Amino acid sequence: MTTPRPVDGGAPAGWGAGRRRTKAARDEEFTAFVESAATRLRRSAYLMCRDWHLAQDLTQQTFAKMYASWDRIRTGTNPEGYSRRVLMNLVFDQQRRRSGSEVVLADLPDRPDGAAAGTPELRLALVDALATLSVEDRAVLVLRHAEDHSVDTVATILGVSGSVVKMRTARALARLRSLLGEDFVDG
Repeated sequence: MTTPRPVDGGAPAGWGAGRRRTKAARDEEFTAFVESAATRLRRSAYLMCRDWHLAQDLTQQTFAKMYASWDRIRTGTNPEGYSRRVLMNLVFDQQRRRSGSEVVLADLPDRPDGAAAGTPELRLALVDALATLSVEDRAVLVLRHAEDHSVDTVATILGVSGSVVKMRTARALARLRSLLGEDFVDG
């Protein structure tokens, strides 16, 4: 028996027109989600790993995992929250595999709205200081302060309690203050 050849956007020829339309609509919905979430996810990934290429790879892996389960995700889950959770799991997995002696150097990212947040030197110092924190502490700070999520939302994304998020936030901010000195002001 031969396998039907794909037609119309990748659906097999043996499929009815209704199934092809359903697949096309599903793919359009997923594409719209990717377009709306890609910049945010890539920026968060960069803040976690300080490497634009790795951030792009992690973002693409997040979307690949989501596409495989898109029917379940789009109807029973918040896709935004799910994408953050998948990304953080990928970052944690990548961090466990990565050599502890590896140092990643990259250019400082531009802000998407074009506005500057402090001086370039302060931003660079902040990104460098952020890189000295554990991956778990970085995740808490990125989700709480860069993405502006509540303690409860961060706890859900990371699969920890709210008190763990608060403790990690306080500890990580104290560490950043000690690294950056007294001139550091957390917005």
